[in-house]
Amino acid sequence: MRDLALAPRAVAPLTGGLADSVFETADREPTRPMLARRADPASTAWEEVTAIELRDEVVDAAKGLIASGIAPGHRVAIMARTRFEWTILCYALWSVGAEVVPVYPTASRDQVEWILRDAGCVAVVVEDEQGVMTVGSVCASLPLLRHVWQLDAGALADLAARGELIPLATVDSMRRIVLPDSTAVIAYTSGTSGRAMGCALSHRNLAGPCDTLLAGWGHTAAPRGEQGSVLAFLPFSHVYGLMIQGLCVRGGLLMGHQADLSGEALSAALRSFRPTYLYAVPSVLEKIYKNFLRTAQQGGHGALFERAAETARDFAAALERQRLGRGRGPGFDLRLQHALYERTVYRRLRAALGGRVRRATSGGSPLSRELSLFYEGIGIYVHDGYGLTETAGGVTMQPLGREKSGTVGQALPGMEIQVAEDGEILVRGPSVFQGYVGDQAATRAALRGGWLATGDLGQLDTEGYLTITGRKKDIIITSSGKSVAPLALEQRLRMHPLIHQAVVVGDNRPCVGALITLDPEFLAHWRAGLALQGEMREAREENALREEVARAVAAANSVVSPSESIRVFRILPESFDVTNGLLTPSMKLRRDEIVRHYASEIEAMYQSRRRPGRPSAPQEPSNWDESDNVFR
Repeated sequence: MRDLALAPRAVAPLTGGLADSVFETADREPTRPMLARRADPASTAWEEVTAIELRDEVVDAAKGLIASGIAPGHRVAIMARTRFEWTILCYALWSVGAEVVPVYPTASRDQVEWILRDAGCVAVVVEDEQGVMTVGSVCASLPLLRHVWQLDAGALADLAARGELIPLATVDSMRRIVLPDSTAVIAYTSGTSGRAMGCALSHRNLAGPCDTLLAGWGHTAAPRGEQGSVLAFLPFSHVYGLMIQGLCVRGGLLMGHQADLSGEALSAALRSFRPTYLYAVPSVLEKIYKNFLRTAQQGGHGALFERAAETARDFAAALERQRLGRGRGPGFDLRLQHALYERTVYRRLRAALGGRVRRATSGGSPLSRELSLFYEGIGIYVHDGYGLTETAGGVTMQPLGREKSGTVGQALPGMEIQVAEDGEILVRGPSVFQGYVGDQAATRAALRGGWLATGDLGQLDTEGYLTITGRKKDIIITSSGKSVAPLALEQRLRMHPLIHQAVVVGDNRPCVGALITLDPEFLAHWRAGLALQGEMREAREENALREEVARAVAAANSVVSPSESIRVFRILPESFDVTNGLLTPSMKLRRDEIVRHYASEIEAMYQSRRRPGRPSAPQEPSNWDESDNVFR
């Protein structure tokens, strides 16, 4: 099903390890800016680090690791946010043949203990005192653990001092024995159900997708003659973040690090760093859109923004029809409208992202077609791609010049995709992992005749474009036997500015329901806009809020059949979060845990919709007909 438009220039086969690119770039272009850092996270001044400076910092850290007894095959965990030291230590570890074990800094004590013990880590790098305390509390069960290094306490400087007497030749000799099929990373799955499993990824696994994407799409990272730049803010503890790091280092893109993911801090970093290319996940892109809308409404320009957003989507949809050979493109009136909004709205939106971004990539979960069209319409095309921890990230990408919003593109060169009879996506190719650490049974279950069973559901169209429809284990089966994929409903619900998160439920229930959390910033703005006063203000406000959410539910229902539509919903008082155990560290919903946590609310939600005089036993689906007003 692969399309020739995806064929890149010839990609040279990997001959060594991932660290080689740091040394090769330093030899070839010693003054090329590779990384950018700030002395103070609040500063707007970025200091560039050249290729030779990067190599020297990697070498200094590698010498310290050798002096500390870190040897080829040793596993070392890095438990920190996305920051400059992460990259230095990662490439230093690869330089000595060690294996990197990424751990989310927000991971719980039990998760940290499980990963460090399961991987057999001999050392761990933490960010701050909290990390030291977390690791210290589980040290008794980790007999192999010998070192705990703290970044905020000067771990890099300490390693450099410790390794002063180690000759450079020692680092070079250790780096040169690293083979492409040596294990580079033990990346743990997000653990949405059960224990997280460690995916062994080789240097070849990680380099392959990066080199393919750079060969076929690298020129889109910046205008011709300019160096591309990327602000890395997604966690390197996730394979998508590691892929971004690999793309920058292997492709010679300038990479800045942003650890603080709060809206204000990220916005300020984007404006000061001014990236040419944006890597994000759908939740970030949704948040940016909602911030655009809220800012416009606060300035009294909400209606203008909504008209501009609608024009952007219409314009992008017309362009898509044109490039796919299905239409003539935007008409004169639409072009005129778009040009007007370009001068008054779109360029200001791009300026909020630094002013230089023209393309982006979304990963981690599918991006809604509506949001994809909006960004393309304002001048930032978002490539929605697909990948897994078990595939080192890259499986698909949008073919240049024939991008199709709402899909995740076509298979990358060298990758193959099949859809099984039950709708499960199967993939095969050079980036598929080596297996789950210490779990041969799980490895055999995932790899079926050389094909990786992804657990994702999807559809391939006649041109080879893949559309993700959900997770196999997330399918809801109502008491009438109707199977419902929650993804489309949840995506559409989150497009409403008031809605932060949504979880569709309904297993063994007469109809589909939804648990909804609200965006606190937009909720405060919305309440201020109501300006209700007098008696019963709070009650009238809550009624208005429920009516607004009901409209969002009705809009979401428009994308599914009546039997799949949401008939009941409950607004929850708090968000799903990592700290309350309802999100994974990679921000994925722990659906089973959410259903258990809110079992009483779910039961009350369905009980409250029963008709007066009906028995307490579950109603038949016919009793939940279209005439039921479930939003009263």
